[in-house]
Amino acid sequence: MSESITGGRALTGEQFALSAGHYQAVVTEAGASLRELTHQGRPLVLTHGADEPAPGASGHLLVPWPNRVDRGRYEYGGETHRLDLSEPDLDCAIHGLVRWVSWTAAEHEPDRVRLTHRLLGTAGYPFRLDLEAEYVVDADEGLRVRMTARNTGTRTAPYGHGAHPYLTVGERIDGCTVTLGADRYLPVDDRAIPSGPSLDVTGTPYDLRTGPVFGDRRIDNAFTGLNRDGHGRTWATLSGGDRAVALWADETHPWMEIYTADDSARPRMGLGVEPMTCPPHAFVSGEGVVDLEPGAEFSGTWGIRAS
Repeated sequence: MSESITGGRALTGEQFALSAGHYQAVVTEAGASLRELTHQGRPLVLTHGADEPAPGASGHLLVPWPNRVDRGRYEYGGETHRLDLSEPDLDCAIHGLVRWVSWTAAEHEPDRVRLTHRLLGTAGYPFRLDLEAEYVVDADEGLRVRMTARNTGTRTAPYGHGAHPYLTVGERIDGCTVTLGADRYLPVDDRAIPSGPSLDVTGTPYDLRTGPVFGDRRIDNAFTGLNRDGHGRTWATLSGGDRAVALWADETHPWMEIYTADDSARPRMGLGVEPMTCPPHAFVSGEGVVDLEPGAEFSGTWGIRAS
């Protein structure tokens, strides 16, 4: 666990430490982001300093849409909306509106924190949501995260969410095995925008169902057709050396993005595994977008544990 900075002086704001058994986590005021998660003192996700911005969306919550909106333009409710281009190099709006904003701790216990944020309307997203992120650390089950949105406005809002942890076992992913029970993947163009419908993974580098050695695969794609266990959870597992870490997501997340972060400051030291309620570009395609009516609420849960 890194040093505690509790006075709000760090760039990422207040640091909310959680622990149970051999698990420890740190969640930040900025974006209600997961900055650290360890098991027996060994990292399960890539981390960064409390006094530096999260690199590559590390640990961010992606609300009210995950991934990209091409040109930042979409139509909803008979109106055209234009989002700020938060990824100008690719001329896209990416990963929602709450990654850098301050969240308030409504409750904080040794093994649990519940953070809230009121998202007020903007020209590009003229809707009002009350958001909640609850992080719980359990000695047996590891980390559980519940994300909730409640429409407190007067008009139906388009909604989706995701999360952006980078799983790690402390070594480059090339020599690791990656297992994801996904039957289909979404092809993308050179700007990472979907270029067609989802395709069968069979016979492609995107087939991770049998846990192959990852090798030199370069992936920044969404997967669907997710296989689930008896509790409705889908799993992605990264294994290397004597370690393994697994991320699970409930049935509200029919999509999982895999991102190898080849151009990042820490290339291939972690694997982006992103549970999502809808695919990239969903505000334009409409696929998987939740029509959140006034007074309605939507929740989804995912988690990470040593495997």
